[in-house]
Amino acid sequence: MRKLTFFCMLALSIGLATSNQALAQYNNWSVGFRIGEPSGLNVRKYFGSNHAFDLNIGTYGGLYGTRRSYRSGDYKSVGLSVQGHYIWHKALTSSESLRGYYGFGGQINSRRYYPPRLNGEYENALSLGGSGIGGLEYFPAGKPYSFFLEGGVYVELLQAPFFLNLNTGLGIRYNF
Repeated sequence: MRKLTFFCMLALSIGLATSNQALAQYNNWSVGFRIGEPSGLNVRKYFGSNHAFDLNIGTYGGLYGTRRSYRSGDYKSVGLSVQGHYIWHKALTSSESLRGYYGFGGQINSRRYYPPRLNGEYENALSLGGSGIGGLEYFPAGKPYSFFLEGGVYVELLQAPFFLNLNTGLGIRYNF
């Protein structure tokens, strides 16, 4: 995972250093990979000039440690997560190579939960909550891909109301 993170950061640095002008391609679909919380497949559908829907499907609980206190017990594993956000985005440079965005949506997670009443055994815990993100997306000149860096928060509503978790990530998307 460290090698993949290094590769993404290296590719972003090279892209930033070599671009003169961007031909941003943010008005269609994009598919990529996100490393962070959650990690996994990232799909984005752009609408018009400044709206999008972003979907992440992957793992939850790995970046900030697989063992966390939760309700009266613990999480001790990585789980599955589905996260969706409605996004507003805006060009931050005249060439539109760098765009800022923010959005709000929800998240569903499934992890192994170890309550004290089960004496070391687990039960599957399904949780549901709201989330918000903000980030930056860079479109290298004339390239069909983009790099992104984002951060946000997940606030659980069902199983453990107001359980908070940071949602951060970086990744790459292929725009078509």
